[in-house]
Amino acid sequence: MNKPRIMIAATNSGCGKTTITCGLLSALKLRGMKPCSFKCGPDYIDPMYHRNVIGIDAGNLDTFFTEDAMTKWIFQQESNGDIALIEGVMGLYDGVGGIEETGSSYNLARALDCPIVLVVNAKGAGKSLIATIKGFLDYDKYSLIKGVLLNKTSSSFGAVLKPLIEEELGIKYLGTLSDISNIGFESRHLGLYLPDEIKDIKAQLAILGERVEAEIDVDEIINLAGKAPDLKREEMPESLTKLLSTKSENTIKLGVAYDDAFCFYYQENLKLLESLGVELMYFSPLKDTSLPDGILGLLLGGGYPENHLSKLSSNEKMKEEIQKAINKKMPIMAECGGFMYLLEEIEDTDKASYKMAAAIPGKAKYMGHLVRFGYAIIDDGVKKIKGHEFHYYDTDNNGSDARAYKPSGKRNWECIHKINGGLVGFPHLYYLSAPDFINQFVEAMKNYGGN
Repeated sequence: MNKPRIMIAATNSGCGKTTITCGLLSALKLRGMKPCSFKCGPDYIDPMYHRNVIGIDAGNLDTFFTEDAMTKWIFQQESNGDIALIEGVMGLYDGVGGIEETGSSYNLARALDCPIVLVVNAKGAGKSLIATIKGFLDYDKYSLIKGVLLNKTSSSFGAVLKPLIEEELGIKYLGTLSDISNIGFESRHLGLYLPDEIKDIKAQLAILGERVEAEIDVDEIINLAGKAPDLKREEMPESLTKLLSTKSENTIKLGVAYDDAFCFYYQENLKLLESLGVELMYFSPLKDTSLPDGILGLLLGGGYPENHLSKLSSNEKMKEEIQKAINKKMPIMAECGGFMYLLEEIEDTDKASYKMAAAIPGKAKYMGHLVRFGYAIIDDGVKKIKGHEFHYYDTDNNGSDARAYKPSGKRNWECIHKINGGLVGFPHLYYLSAPDFINQFVEAMKNYGGN
């Protein structure tokens, strides 16, 4: 099947992958094209820029979370429009533990037989850039790198390097992106600021799209994407086929927390729930005073509750609603920020404490550093599911109903509260890594019946 696709990868983090990907997507839309995008790895925020600001479909693909067959099936299901742009993660070859191929941008490109555009930070460098690019080409055993973009340098200097890149290295020089310091892609402890927090972000991305159109060979990138080999149509993996045969004939309503405090959700997770007959009923713990009518379960995703502690704490009616629902044995899933909200209190960076929903004993507080960062395999003694942790807060009650294991090395730790048929804890879970695991939660909602 014909799926034009291109990956925007880089030599390392900080080279400008997100900026260039957003700029390219904006430029393609300005041309009247219909692009879609994917983020390689577990990041939530980059796809939010693509969906909420640029207005395109955006998902996640990760070869640690899913095997090749599932990865290709997800891509084929979600890839739509004229062209798919895949934004890489970290450096091109950086995977699990920083040294394995699994989970790397390159491993995803291999699985999808996807051409790669390599972004190189050219600031403060000259001909040495040729050696850097050559090193990456020497590691490219499937010959996927088809072009290079130089970031943070002038177009005039790029023109000087162009013949060296194309004649000595045999790949396309695709242009430069010079100073874009006026574009507001700022970061904080969990990554980029959310799109809604940046003033005039849509206008800024429109300007970025115009800059990309002027300075980068967009025509050639489209051409390279169109030359991606046809993909054999991937059948639905057996694990999903079996699971979907259990789809409920009746609609199951699930309350999903979604606002500025809770907004970290994998598109693939939500789509899987919908395919199982679950209707997603969105509500805001910040603004609403009651839960949606008729729900049989709750889902509280991650996000930035620490930035909204006063409003969350003062919304007593919502906290009471959630307490009552859990006391009535309503099934609940909660991850990271959603888990923190269910505790008795959260202490912020200034050591001020705020009362939360108090559905679980314990307190969360800011630690000043990443806690249990990275990929993990969650084992509850019966089933395993893959996920990751990425948080600067910790609690005195992380749960003991499962263990998290690092995929490399021997490190492991207790995690997860099993509550009413659902899982509550710091790990962000990728449901398609173990569809049967999440079916336990759906079955719990069916059995709950609103009692």
